[in-house]
Amino acid sequence: MKIATAAYPLDALTNWADYAAKITEWVADAAGQGADLAVFPEYGAMELAMLDGPEVAGDLERSLHAVSGRIADVDDLHSTLAVRHGLHVLAASAPVFDPGLGARPVNRARLFTPSGGCGVQDKQIMTRFEREDWDVVPGGPLRLFDTSLGKIGILICYDSEFPLLGRALQDADMLLVPSCTEALAGYWRVRIGAMARALELQCVTVMASTVGDAEWSPAVDENTGMGGIFGPPDTGFPQSGVIAEGALNRPGWTLAEVDLARVAHVRADGVVLNRRHWAEQRGRDMQVTSTPLG
Repeated sequence: MKIATAAYPLDALTNWADYAAKITEWVADAAGQGADLAVFPEYGAMELAMLDGPEVAGDLERSLHAVSGRIADVDDLHSTLAVRHGLHVLAASAPVFDPGLGARPVNRARLFTPSGGCGVQDKQIMTRFEREDWDVVPGGPLRLFDTSLGKIGILICYDSEFPLLGRALQDADMLLVPSCTEALAGYWRVRIGAMARALELQCVTVMASTVGDAEWSPAVDENTGMGGIFGPPDTGFPQSGVIAEGALNRPGWTLAEVDLARVAHVRADGVVLNRRHWAEQRGRDMQVTSTPLG
């Protein structure tokens, strides 16, 4: 399959038609380059807040409600494009007020299929900004999506930095990591997490990023990153583990051909068998002996 992962700029859009035209162009571009899967980043949907004007977009609480209120239309658009172009699309995550999960919004990504299917994944562990300033909360459980491309899991940004979340998705052939990082250090934290999950689970991970400035939003005003597609540095994969990477802060798609049969092969007969040997850690982490050295 061919994967396209985004370095996505947030624009000060003024109407729905401009947003729809932007997303339509991006998906068409990915499909035109042969992509079977297009991955948008975390919080890319925050540009929707500007459709309600700069005062709303500039207010943390009002921006949450503005974006959440448009998600049904956003999802209809992405579903239509996935069907039209015959590819899977992970829409940019968004704050969503879900009455079934409480009074505060969750950070939700949605995966659309060419057959019209849709699955949702909520972020599990919130960053300090989400907890302390924005009051965005953890949502529903981790899910493993069985698709025509293979088994897909989603770890939204900070979630990729926690190995036990990855371990819960150990049967995934591919983990999608939509991210939104302000600084270069943040980008590298998430990238290191994504690459570590590829190493531990012997799978493919796909990282998308927001890029550029959006001064009109205190939530996503500065963005640093690039697209990246990673695998275990083992049999059938690049020795660096980097299948493809974009250019820092340059908007556009990063594309790569990925054969998931290589995931099955490296899990069965890699130089090392990290995924299979994970259980051998149990018990050993408690057997630490303090040993003074003179």
